[in-house]
Amino acid sequence: MNLVEATSVSSGPLARIFADEMHSADEPREIIVGHSRAGRLLLVCFTEPERDRVRIISARRATSKELHDYEENVND
Repeated sequence: MNLVEATSVSSGPLARIFADEMHSADEPREIIVGHSRAGRLLLVCFTEPERDRVRIISARRATSKELHDYEENVND
């Protein structure tokens, strides 16, 4: 996976964004879960330090539990 694939998650129609309250002590962070253009379900942690600017903190494949949670809640 690369940065381009990680950023492609945000354009997916079924992507879901959640506040990352556990890691937001110094700055507000969010997590987006969704499918990349390569078809992989990714979990991407990011922050928006300035308007119209996003900084990716981490990106990885979703775990099997995260996949299950995503599939259970994607249509809500």
